[in-house]
Formats: sequence, C-alpha cells, structure tokens
Amino acid sequence: MEDDWKPLLSSTGTGDGCKDKGVIDSLDSKSKRPFHVEPRNIVEDDVQERVSAEAAVMSSRVSYYSRLTGSSDRLLVPPDHVIPAPEEIYVYSPLGSAFKVHGGDGSAKNPSIVTIFAIWNTMMGTSILSIPWGIKQAGFTFGILILVSVGLLTLYCCYRVLKSPKSIPYVDTSDWEFPDVCKYYFGALGQWSSLIFSLVSLIGAMVIYWVLMSNFLFNTGKFVYNYAHNVSMADNEYGTNGTDRVVCPFPDTHRNRNDTMYVFHLGDNGTGTEVFDRWWSKTSTIPFYLIILLLPLLNFRSASFFARFTFLGTISVIYLIFLVTLKAFQLGFHLEFHWFHSTEFFVPEFRLFFPQLTGVLTLAFFIHNCIITLMKNNRDQKKNVRDLSLAYLLVGLTYLYVGVLIYAAFPSPPLSKDCIEPNFLDNFPSSDIWVFVARTCLFFQMTTVYPLLGYLVRVQVMGQMFGKPYPGFFHVLLLNVIIVAAGVLVARFYPNIGSIIRYSGATCGLALVFFLPSAVHMVSLRRAGELRWPSILFHSLLILLGVANLLGQFLM
Repeated sequence: MEDDWKPLLSSTGTGDGCKDKGVIDSLDSKSKRPFHVEPRNIVEDDVQERVSAEAAVMSSRVSYYSRLTGSSDRLLVPPDHVIPAPEEIYVYSPLGSAFKVHGGDGSAKNPSIVTIFAIWNTMMGTSILSIPWGIKQAGFTFGILILVSVGLLTLYCCYRVLKSPKSIPYVDTSDWEFPDVCKYYFGALGQWSSLIFSLVSLIGAMVIYWVLMSNFLFNTGKFVYNYAHNVSMADNEYGTNGTDRVVCPFPDTHRNRNDTMYVFHLGDNGTGTEVFDRWWSKTSTIPFYLIILLLPLLNFRSASFFARFTFLGTISVIYLIFLVTLKAFQLGFHLEFHWFHSTEFFVPEFRLFFPQLTGVLTLAFFIHNCIITLMKNNRDQKKNVRDLSLAYLLVGLTYLYVGVLIYAAFPSPPLSKDCIEPNFLDNFPSSDIWVFVARTCLFFQMTTVYPLLGYLVRVQVMGQMFGKPYPGFFHVLLLNVIIVAAGVLVARFYPNIGSIIRYSGATCGLALVFFLPSAVHMVSLRRAGELRWPSILFHSLLILLGVANLLGQFLM
C-alpha cells in the first residue's frame, strides 16, 4: 500500500512549497473536486457501462487512504499536478459507473431560454392531438377558460414540487427528487405512491403511443397503397382540390347528420383492394405488426442510441403548428355562438362533458415528476420560478393555438363541430400529402421515444425489485411482453386516444399533480409551525379538484 502511494507522499511532503498559503489554499480547493478517473479507464458515458477494474481499484485505494487522515491534515492531499483540469473530471459512483462532469464550476448550466424550451419540448406530447377534441367536448368558450385555469393550477402545483426539497431543514437535498421528498415526509408509503403513479403515467404513455403508431402506420400504408395502385377517393369529402378536404370518419356515431354524405369510398372495388383492407386493418392487424418492430427495441440494454433522436419531437411539433396554420388558411373560420343549446352543425359554448377536457389537460401540463431535474441545469437558480412560469405560458399558448385554430377552421356546415375526432389528424383523409408527412414524422419520432419510455419503466421496476436495471434477459423480456400486450389489447379493442389520455391524466394527476404536492407543502408548514387556515383550505380544495377530475372521467 505504501509503495502505491510514494508519488503522493513525496510530492506532498513538508517542503517549502507547502508553507505558501496560496499553494495550500489551491490544493485544499482542488482536493474537494470529484474523484478523477483517467480517460483510458472510462468505457462510456452511460449508466449501463462500467469502469474498468483499474479505476475501481484506484477508487478503493483513495477511499481507504482518505480515512487515514483528517480533512485538516494537508500532508496527504494529492499534489497539484495530479488534480485534473475541470473538463477532465469524472465522478465515480459507488455502483461502478463513471460520468464525466461537463464543464466545471457551473459552466455546463443552461441559460434561461434553453431551460424554457427544454420544458416546452418535454411537455409537448401526444396530448396536443386531442386538444381540439377536448375543446369541442367542453364547448368553445368554456374550453378556453378551462385550458387557462388548468394551466394555472398545474403551474402552481409544479411550483410546489420545485420548492419542496428546499423546505427540508438541516438536510442536503441538492440531489433529491420528488419521490425522495415524499419518502422524507410520508415514509415508504409516500415513496411507493409516487413511484407507482409515475409508472402509471409512463405505461399509460406507452399505451397511447401504441395506439397512435397503429393509426399513423395504417394511414401511411394506405396512402402508399392508394398512390401505387391509383386508387382514388370519391369526391364526397368537404373540399374540392384534394388539399383542403375534411372528413368525418364515423358519421353514424353523431346525431343530426346525413350518414351517407361524408364517408370514404374507394374507387377500386376489386379483389386487390379487398385483400389489402383485410391484411392492413387499423385495429385487427397493425397493432400486431408493430410487435415485430418494437419488442426487439425494448430489449436493448441501453437506451442511449434512441436518445440521439429526441430532436424529432421538436421537429414534429413545429411541423404540426405549420400544418394547423396551413389548414386554417385553406379552410377559413367557421364559428357560430350558441351558448347553451346545440344546433345541427354547432355545439353549445358550455357543455357538461368538460371533465373530458380537464383530464386531457392534466396530462398535457404534466411535468411534475421531472421538473426538479430539469431546473437543476438552469444557470441562474434565482430565476427558476420565472422560467417555469414562462415555459407554462409557452405551452399554454401552443395548446390554445392548435386547439382554437382546428376548432374554428373545422368546416361547419357541411360538417358538424361534433365530428372533431380525439386525434384531429383523423379528420383529414389519408390521401392528404401534408397530413401524410405529419403522420410519418410522428410515427418515426414515437418509434424512437417508445424504447426510451420502456427503459424508464424497466429502470424503476427492476431497480426496485432486483437492485439493477438489467437483471437478466428473461426478466426484461417478461416485463416488455407485459407492456407490449397492454398496448396491443388497447389498440385492438379500445383505440379511443382521447379517453385513454384523459383517464391516464386524471389518475396520475390526482397523485402527482394535486395530492402529493399539496400534502407535502401542508406537512412542511405544519412542522415549521407556519400552517394557517387559508393555506389548509386552498390546498385541500386542490386535492378535492383532483378527486373530482378523476371521478368526472367515469361519469361523462
């Protein structure tokens, strides 16, 4: 052991250099840096990869050596030339992983504008496709009011989550997440509650993705088949030039409408089309075809490859905004205001189905389980609240823009506003080239995000059960088969994307958006002796709203 550390001993002896206060201060400050691992001992910057045996032995030696002296004894402090530059520092985890510290002294922190758009990009998910349908369910005017109100409530609850670690006194919570806070206040029950509902949100998102990917793959294949075989659509959709047509896929499910006017009719009734329709079905075959593509991807040990394609999400959302703008320009606005009574083509401004919108919006504004992590990378921590508020404002404006334009531009007459689908892309025919591009982009984006979601589920489930994210191939395969089976069954028998989103959002929202943040805040105030009746009433009301939101999904 002594031979291993002769360079350190000889370099940090009682020579004249150690008498200089500046040198001592420099050594003392550098000795507080994270443990350095030589670059040759680093395998990959990935939680699945492990450092080499040399790095592990070196870490053990330093750990043992550090116990031989007190922190005030500078005789055994590593010499100046041993301490690496900030950009060459690696953090060695006791679990055996080594991660590079990108940019020391906070230089890797993001400016506010990057943080704001990171939150926006994270929140912009599949819910944006159901916003126009949700506004239709609540009524145009009431829907806008609800969207603004739910956005403000979820912003406040997200603010409470962000501030929750700082309310714990005498404990270093710099690396805590919200489940750790819940465990501190409520013990194992709080930790497991947050974990279970977090899993519900992740698995719910994976089910939603499976339904949407089945939809997008079906319409994309139909577009390619029709183009290759010159199959034309009858001119019975609204529109004349093939680019501004709007359809009602299921007219028989809506009242006050001629059931024979706005339905697709294939121009070719030959056997080839019949065979294609039999083997290329949105619910009967496509969900099973996806198993061949996605199940192998879920079994990758690492998800780092798919993380490289997350930029596709931003591109898809930007293209959706462009598509909505284009369709609104082509179709124009079609609005009439009937406050409490529906007509043949318009729904009332206030409807009793508004809980369906609140359920969708709870998931649409949901970022509470990762907001602490996102905000840790913000350069100016004093501006966290401002940046969070601006991010929510940007998200809310995006939802309003898409929801209002699609609702207002939907051609009524001849179609009824009640025909707006839970996935507004379904209101455009598969022959629409602009919508074809949107579906294709969204399909490839979801194909890369789906394995990432599966990886997060695996880390949480396997980590709790076996202590490691990849205990074995068959363990992971069994978990992935269960997740895939859930997606296939829902896509086969209940492919209603709006209902899936609202049920998932209301369930997760009750725990992670309304109940736990409010309960944590009230308990922290009570322990500090600062809990007052106005705070009790307000946060209890938030919890009741979460309960009512969940119950409303089953009553409407």
